[in-house]
Amino acid sequence: MAEITINANNLINPHFDDVLYSDALNKVLKGGRGSTKSSVISLQLVIDFLDDPEANALIMRKVANTLELSVYEQIKWAIYELDVQDEFTFKKSPYRITHKSTGTAFYFSGVDDPQKLKSMIIAKGYIRWLWFEELAEFSDWAEVDAVRASFTRKKLPPGKHVITYYSYNPPKNPYDWINEWIKKRIGLANWYIDHSTYKNDTLGVLSQDYLDEIAVVAQNDPDYYAWMYLGKVIGLGTNIYNMSLFHKLKELPDDDELLNIYFSVDSGHETSATTEGCYGVTERGRVILLDTYYYSPSGKANKKAPSDLVEDLYAFEQHNIERWGLDPWKRSADSATADYALDNEYFKRYSIRWHHVAKTKKVAMIDHVQNLLAQGRFFYLDTEANEIFISEHRRYQWDEKTIESDDPRVIKEHDHTCDALQYFVLDNRRDLGLKW
Repeated sequence: MAEITINANNLINPHFDDVLYSDALNKVLKGGRGSTKSSVISLQLVIDFLDDPEANALIMRKVANTLELSVYEQIKWAIYELDVQDEFTFKKSPYRITHKSTGTAFYFSGVDDPQKLKSMIIAKGYIRWLWFEELAEFSDWAEVDAVRASFTRKKLPPGKHVITYYSYNPPKNPYDWINEWIKKRIGLANWYIDHSTYKNDTLGVLSQDYLDEIAVVAQNDPDYYAWMYLGKVIGLGTNIYNMSLFHKLKELPDDDELLNIYFSVDSGHETSATTEGCYGVTERGRVILLDTYYYSPSGKANKKAPSDLVEDLYAFEQHNIERWGLDPWKRSADSATADYALDNEYFKRYSIRWHHVAKTKKVAMIDHVQNLLAQGRFFYLDTEANEIFISEHRRYQWDEKTIESDDPRVIKEHDHTCDALQYFVLDNRRDLGLKW
């Protein structure tokens, strides 16, 4: 095996010494964003991997399509940081990083189908390390434990044990399964629980630009800062958004060029409102609601048909394309049946399709919007058309009956522009600087 010539003490913050050198077989690293916990786990896995020529590691996310830009690249990063990249081959179909001389490997898998993992065969050696990244994404502990037990029950050579790492950022909701679960793990034999934040970076791994961003969030929205960066379980409250973070503009700033425009639709045509927002992204990273289309069939005897609505939406889009002198970068829509009905009619008329968003849990979709707001980058033009957008966001609330549960829900009234904003943000996180 390769000899590591890089001093890992310069890469791993001292805060993590206790958990890494613990004899516990289950190591939970939780905390705020930017705590470097995922980097620490990846470095430690590579170091330990190179000490055992028969050992393999299995690294998992809830969904397989998140592997490449998260844990696969994370392990690859650690290998390069330790200057042992020449010892490995890197494959993406399937995702696997194999040691050239031993044939052992880092395996990567989603847990979309736990039964497939339970029957997984390792050709060379044994699985010695498991890592469940973003543990809060999993449905419950039973889903995780079913996979974990498939490997921990297998007998390893004398003196060898399966070590399992778990990493996650705690959800806001104190009743989320993982926040309840972690309380029951404290003090158990063979479990070590570590909580870290960006403040534990004494080596200066984080850039000053990143620390400056955190300072802005701390000033704009202390609650969001406490959750996102300190990893505190702050609760949901009732009102979803801090409306002081929706910044009003009389007109576009002269010193910040509009780079792209985007459209986002939430439709309901026959029974509920249909809305489309036009959003702009500027050179300085501002996100601006430029215009809003809104039609509600409520109280109307003659309701608009899909054919009428697509004419309205097309006219709305063309008006904004001409007004701003830009073609849309992306058109986003819900994956609901109503949106496909409009989409099909829209395509039939104008040969244009919307991109249907792969929705996540409502809490996660709202978190992305709150992240944007907390950075102080969201603005709206103070126009009559945009008044409905602000009005609905002011009234947007959690259903009090569901707050004390692991599946909180929003009140499904006056929420159409709220949904459309969430689709826009979710579908364009990378463009908006929200994907990490």
